[in-house]
Amino acid sequence: MSKLKLGPIDDDKPVKITVELPASVHRDLLAYAKAHAAATGLSQALPVERLISPMLERFMASDRGFARNRRPSG
Repeated sequence: MSKLKLGPIDDDKPVKITVELPASVHRDLLAYAKAHAAATGLSQALPVERLISPMLERFMASDRGFARNRRPSG
């Protein structure tokens, strides 16, 4: 198995999650939201809650080890 950017994670299937972030990560997300708004022409920054899912999706899409493991074998 290829090395992924994330290590082992317990197999859970949550429908809704609550995440506790360090204050520094929250500040960075707020700054990112402002930069994102400026770059995309939004009049207001999106709430950080709206950024997290696309960021995780993008992270997983760019993880080559993950992509290799998702390819059907055969």
